[in-house]
Amino acid sequence: MTPERLTKLLAPFLGEAQLSAAQIQQVSTYLALLLKWNSRTNLSAIRDPEEIITRHFGESLFAARLLVAPASGESAIDIGSGAGFPGLPLKIWSPNLALTLVESNQKKAVFLNEVIRALHLVGVTVLKDRVEQLKLHADVVSLRAVERFEAILPSALGLASGGGRIALLIGGSQVAKAKSLLADVRWEPAVAMPSSASRFLLVGTAR
Repeated sequence: MTPERLTKLLAPFLGEAQLSAAQIQQVSTYLALLLKWNSRTNLSAIRDPEEIITRHFGESLFAARLLVAPASGESAIDIGSGAGFPGLPLKIWSPNLALTLVESNQKKAVFLNEVIRALHLVGVTVLKDRVEQLKLHADVVSLRAVERFEAILPSALGLASGGGRIALLIGGSQVAKAKSLLADVRWEPAVAMPSSASRFLLVGTAR
Protein backbone atom coordinates (compact mmCIF):
# COMPACT_ATOMS: atom_id res chain seq x y z
CA MET A 1 0.00 0.00 0.00
CA THR A 2 1.43 3.38 -0.98
CA PRO A 3 2.16 6.12 1.57
CA GLU A 4 -0.39 8.30 -0.21
CA ARG A 5 -3.11 5.67 0.20
CA LEU A 6 -2.27 5.13 3.85
CA THR A 7 -2.43 8.87 4.46
CA LYS A 8 -5.83 9.12 2.76
CA LEU A 9 -7.31 6.21 4.72
CA LEU A 10 -6.08 7.58 8.07
CA ALA A 11 -7.07 11.21 7.42
CA PRO A 12 -10.62 10.96 8.87
CA PHE A 13 -9.18 9.72 12.16
CA LEU A 14 -6.47 12.36 12.49
CA GLY A 15 -8.50 15.53 11.99
CA GLU A 16 -6.15 18.45 11.40
CA ALA A 17 -3.13 16.41 12.47
CA GLN A 18 -0.83 14.56 10.12
CA LEU A 19 1.65 11.74 10.48
CA SER A 20 5.22 12.31 9.39
CA ALA A 21 6.76 10.29 6.57
CA ALA A 22 8.62 8.25 9.18
CA GLN A 23 5.38 7.48 11.05
CA ILE A 24 3.63 6.47 7.83
CA GLN A 25 6.54 4.14 7.13
CA GLN A 26 6.12 2.62 10.59
CA VAL A 27 2.44 2.00 9.88
CA SER A 28 3.34 0.43 6.54
CA THR A 29 5.94 -1.88 8.11
CA TYR A 30 3.52 -2.81 10.90
CA LEU A 31 0.76 -3.60 8.38
CA ALA A 32 3.07 -5.83 6.35
CA LEU A 33 4.05 -7.79 9.44
CA LEU A 34 0.45 -8.13 10.55
CA LEU A 35 -0.62 -9.47 7.16
CA LYS A 36 2.29 -11.92 7.11
CA TRP A 37 1.65 -13.24 10.60
CA ASN A 38 -2.13 -13.25 10.19
CA SER A 39 -1.82 -15.81 7.42
CA ARG A 40 -0.72 -18.40 9.99
CA THR A 41 -1.70 -16.96 13.37
CA ASN A 42 -5.13 -15.55 14.13
CA LEU A 43 -4.18 -12.02 15.13
CA SER A 44 -7.17 -10.33 13.51
CA ALA A 45 -10.42 -11.54 12.00
CA ILE A 46 -10.12 -8.71 9.49
CA ARG A 47 -8.10 -9.72 6.43
CA ASP A 48 -8.56 -6.82 4.02
CA PRO A 49 -5.55 -4.44 4.30
CA GLU A 50 -7.58 -1.26 3.88
CA GLU A 51 -10.09 -2.36 6.50
CA ILE A 52 -7.22 -3.19 8.86
CA ILE A 53 -5.92 0.34 8.40
CA THR A 54 -9.25 2.00 9.13
CA ARG A 55 -10.57 -0.33 11.84
CA HIS A 56 -7.35 -1.07 13.72
CA PHE A 57 -4.88 1.71 12.96
CA GLY A 58 -7.45 4.46 12.39
CA GLU A 59 -9.41 3.86 15.58
CA SER A 60 -6.21 3.55 17.60
CA LEU A 61 -4.73 6.78 16.21
CA PHE A 62 -8.06 8.54 16.78
CA ALA A 63 -7.81 7.52 20.44
CA ALA A 64 -4.14 8.52 20.56
CA ARG A 65 -4.93 12.01 19.27
CA LEU A 66 -7.44 12.53 22.08
CA LEU A 67 -5.41 10.88 24.83
CA VAL A 68 -1.75 11.87 24.52
CA ALA A 69 0.19 14.75 23.04
CA PRO A 70 2.73 13.86 20.32
CA ALA A 71 5.59 14.92 22.60
CA SER A 72 4.06 13.43 25.75
CA GLY A 73 6.32 11.76 28.28
CA GLU A 74 3.39 10.04 29.99
CA SER A 75 3.01 6.32 30.59
CA ALA A 76 0.40 3.91 29.26
CA ILE A 77 -0.68 0.32 29.86
CA ASP A 78 -2.56 -1.45 27.07
CA ILE A 79 -4.48 -4.46 28.35
CA GLY A 80 -5.08 -7.48 26.15
CA SER A 81 -3.01 -5.97 23.36
CA GLY A 82 -3.52 -8.83 20.92
CA ALA A 83 -2.12 -7.56 17.63
CA GLY A 84 -1.04 -4.34 19.36
CA PHE A 85 -4.08 -2.07 19.19
CA PRO A 86 -4.42 0.58 20.43
CA GLY A 87 -1.10 0.41 22.29
CA LEU A 88 1.46 0.43 19.47
CA PRO A 89 -0.28 3.19 17.48
CA LEU A 90 -0.26 5.24 20.71
CA LYS A 91 3.52 4.82 20.67
CA ILE A 92 3.79 5.67 16.97
CA TRP A 93 1.79 8.84 17.65
CA SER A 94 3.74 9.76 20.78
CA PRO A 95 7.31 8.33 20.57
CA ASN A 96 8.26 9.38 24.12
CA LEU A 97 5.35 7.50 25.67
CA ALA A 98 6.45 4.80 28.15
CA LEU A 99 4.30 1.88 27.04
CA THR A 100 3.51 -1.51 28.57
CA LEU A 101 1.65 -4.05 26.45
CA VAL A 102 -0.12 -6.78 28.44
CA GLU A 103 -0.77 -9.94 26.43
CA SER A 104 -0.98 -13.40 28.00
CA ASN A 105 -1.06 -15.30 24.68
CA GLN A 106 2.47 -16.45 23.86
CA LYS A 107 2.19 -16.23 20.06
CA LYS A 108 0.69 -12.76 20.19
CA ALA A 109 3.38 -11.62 22.63
CA VAL A 110 6.06 -12.87 20.22
CA PHE A 111 4.39 -10.92 17.40
CA LEU A 112 4.33 -7.75 19.50
CA ASN A 113 8.04 -8.04 20.20
CA GLU A 114 8.68 -8.56 16.48
CA VAL A 115 6.80 -5.35 15.65
CA ILE A 116 8.71 -3.44 18.34
CA ARG A 117 12.01 -4.56 16.82
CA ALA A 118 10.96 -3.86 13.24
CA LEU A 119 9.73 -0.35 14.10
CA HIS A 120 12.82 0.38 16.25
CA LEU A 121 10.62 1.38 19.19
CA VAL A 122 12.20 2.08 22.57
CA GLY A 123 10.47 2.36 25.91
CA VAL A 124 8.03 -0.48 25.18
CA THR A 125 7.64 -3.58 27.36
CA VAL A 126 5.58 -6.69 26.62
CA LEU A 127 4.28 -8.54 29.68
CA LYS A 128 2.74 -12.01 29.41
CA ASP A 129 0.84 -11.54 32.66
CA ARG A 130 -2.83 -11.28 33.39
CA VAL A 131 -4.13 -7.89 34.40
CA GLU A 132 -5.08 -9.12 37.86
CA GLN A 133 -1.41 -9.89 38.57
CA LEU A 134 0.02 -6.53 37.61
CA LYS A 135 1.55 -4.19 40.16
CA LEU A 136 2.06 -1.30 37.73
CA HIS A 137 0.44 2.10 37.40
CA ALA A 138 0.23 4.44 34.43
CA ASP A 139 -1.24 7.74 33.33
CA VAL A 140 -3.39 6.02 30.69
CA VAL A 141 -4.87 2.51 30.75
CA SER A 142 -6.43 1.34 27.49
CA LEU A 143 -8.61 -1.61 26.54
CA ARG A 144 -9.99 -2.71 23.18
CA ALA A 145 -11.80 -5.93 22.27
CA VAL A 146 -10.81 -7.57 25.55
CA GLU A 147 -12.28 -10.90 26.59
CA ARG A 148 -13.99 -10.95 30.00
CA PHE A 149 -14.59 -7.21 29.57
CA GLU A 150 -16.81 -6.84 32.64
CA ALA A 151 -14.50 -8.85 34.91
CA ILE A 152 -11.35 -7.00 33.84
CA LEU A 153 -12.63 -3.42 34.11
CA PRO A 154 -12.20 -3.04 37.90
CA SER A 155 -8.65 -4.41 37.73
CA ALA A 156 -7.87 -2.12 34.81
CA LEU A 157 -9.02 0.90 36.75
CA GLY A 158 -6.70 -0.11 39.58
CA LEU A 159 -3.74 0.34 37.22
CA ALA A 160 -4.54 4.00 36.60
CA SER A 161 -2.41 6.28 38.76
CA GLY A 162 -4.10 8.97 40.82
CA GLY A 163 -5.77 11.28 38.33
CA GLY A 164 -4.96 8.81 35.55
CA ARG A 165 -7.38 7.93 32.77
CA ILE A 166 -8.96 4.75 31.53
CA ALA A 167 -9.73 4.64 27.81
CA LEU A 168 -12.13 2.08 26.36
CA LEU A 169 -12.51 1.47 22.63
CA ILE A 170 -15.85 -0.32 22.71
CA GLY A 171 -19.17 -0.92 21.05
CA GLY A 172 -22.13 1.30 21.79
CA SER A 173 -23.87 -1.44 23.78
CA GLN A 174 -20.95 -1.55 26.22
CA VAL A 175 -20.89 2.16 27.11
CA ALA A 176 -23.67 2.05 29.70
CA LYS A 177 -22.32 -1.19 31.16
CA ALA A 178 -18.84 0.32 31.63
CA LYS A 179 -20.27 3.38 33.33
CA SER A 180 -22.35 1.27 35.70
CA LEU A 181 -19.45 -1.03 36.59
CA LEU A 182 -17.11 1.89 37.32
CA ALA A 183 -19.55 4.33 38.82
CA ASP A 184 -16.86 6.26 40.72
CA VAL A 185 -15.03 7.24 37.52
CA ARG A 186 -15.58 10.73 36.11
CA TRP A 187 -16.64 9.80 32.59
CA GLU A 188 -16.39 12.12 29.63
CA PRO A 189 -19.10 11.90 26.96
CA ALA A 190 -18.51 8.90 24.68
CA VAL A 191 -17.07 9.95 21.32
CA ALA A 192 -18.14 8.13 18.15
CA MET A 193 -15.37 6.74 16.00
CA PRO A 194 -15.16 8.33 12.55
CA SER A 195 -16.99 6.29 9.90
CA SER A 196 -18.74 4.15 12.52
CA ALA A 197 -22.15 4.38 14.15
CA SER A 198 -21.46 1.60 16.64
CA ARG A 199 -17.88 2.11 17.87
CA PHE A 200 -17.00 4.60 20.61
CA LEU A 201 -14.10 5.95 22.62
CA LEU A 202 -15.06 6.25 26.29
CA VAL A 203 -12.57 8.02 28.56
CA GLY A 204 -12.81 8.40 32.31
CA THR A 205 -10.62 9.84 35.05
CA ALA A 206 -9.84 7.85 38.17
CA ARG A 207 -10.82 9.68 41.34
